[in-house]
Amino acid sequence: MNLIRPQPGIMDIALYQGGASDVDGVANVIKLSSNENPLGPSPKAVEAVRNGAGGIHRYPCTDHAALRTAIGEIMDLDPARIICGVGSDEIISFLCQAYAGPGDEVLHTEHGFAMYRISALAAGATPVEVAERNRATDVDALLAGCTERTKLVFIANPNNPTGTMIDTGEIARLADGLPPQALLVLDGAYAEFVDGYDGGATLIGERDNIIMTRTFSKLYGLGGLRVGWGYGPQAIIDVLNRVRGPFNLSATALAAAEAAIRDTDHVEHCRAQNARWRAWLAEALAESGVPSDSSCANFILARFANRAEAEACDAYLQSQGLIVRRVAGYNLPDALRITVGDEIACRRVAAAVAAFKSDTA
Repeated sequence: MNLIRPQPGIMDIALYQGGASDVDGVANVIKLSSNENPLGPSPKAVEAVRNGAGGIHRYPCTDHAALRTAIGEIMDLDPARIICGVGSDEIISFLCQAYAGPGDEVLHTEHGFAMYRISALAAGATPVEVAERNRATDVDALLAGCTERTKLVFIANPNNPTGTMIDTGEIARLADGLPPQALLVLDGAYAEFVDGYDGGATLIGERDNIIMTRTFSKLYGLGGLRVGWGYGPQAIIDVLNRVRGPFNLSATALAAAEAAIRDTDHVEHCRAQNARWRAWLAEALAESGVPSDSSCANFILARFANRAEAEACDAYLQSQGLIVRRVAGYNLPDALRITVGDEIACRRVAAAVAAFKSDTA
C-alpha cells in the first residue's frame, strides 16, 4: 500500500489557470486576460536586463538592499521594513506559512484573489470566505466573520477582479476592529493606479497589525520577471525574512525592478493612459448595454444578464482575436474581466461587444 500522502489541504487546491494568450485558428490576437501593461516596461528596465546579462553566472545579493532603498526613496518608506519576493504571491505565501496553520482561519472576501485561499490551504489553515456588498469589500461582514481562530484577513484594495475599493477610513475601521491575534493584509497589486493612494502605508505607520503587499507585474510591466514586495511592522518583516529563501530573486529581476520604479516619467505616462482608456472603455461598454462598477485598477469587470450571455460574448470575442478573462471561479459567472489595453485594443473590444449585443438583441 502506498502511504505517501500530501499534507491536509493540499489536494483541496484547484490548479491555478492563468489568462489565456492564444486562440486556436485565430492569428494576431490581443491578450486582455492578465491585466498586463499594454505599454510594456520602462526602457530603462529593459536596458538594465541587457546590461546584467553578462553577470548571470553570479548569485544575486541576498538582502535586496538596492531595490529596497529605491522603493523606500520613491515611496517614502523605511527600507528596513520592506521585504521583496517572487511577485506579491510569494509574500502572501510567506504570511500564511508564518502566521497560519492547522486549526487557524484565514479570511478573504467572496470575490477576492485566488491566492489567498490557495496559500491558506497550502499552510494547513482553513480559508473562510466572507460576503461582499455589491462587489465591494464589506468591513462589517469581515468583522462579523472573525473568530478566536482568525489569524489573517486578506483584502485587495483595489480588488481583483471587481476593480472596486474601500477608502482609508474603512480600512482603519477594519484594522481597529480585528481580534488581537489577527493581521490585516492589504493586497495593493493595483494601488499604483489610484492617484493619491499610498496602499495603506500611513495606516501601517500608526498600527502594528497591518501589512501591505505590492507588485511590479502590473503598472511597471514586469510580470515576466516576477518581483513583488511587502511593507509592514518591523517585527512582521523580520519573521517573513526567516522563511524567505536567500536567493529568491534573480539579479536580473532586482536590477529591472530598481530601474522601473526610478523611471517615474514612464510610470506617470502609463498611469495616465490607463485612466484615460479605462474611462473610455467603460462608457463605450455601457452604451452597448454592458454595465460595470467604477474601476480603480487597469481592468473593467463587464457584467452581463446571465452566465450564458457572458460565455457567449467571450466566445464571440475569441473569434475576433480578443482574449478576455472569464471569472466564474471568482463567483462571478455572469461577468468578464477585460484588461484596459492601448487605444487600438480598447476600440476593438468596444466594437466587438457592440456587435455581439446587436446580433443577440
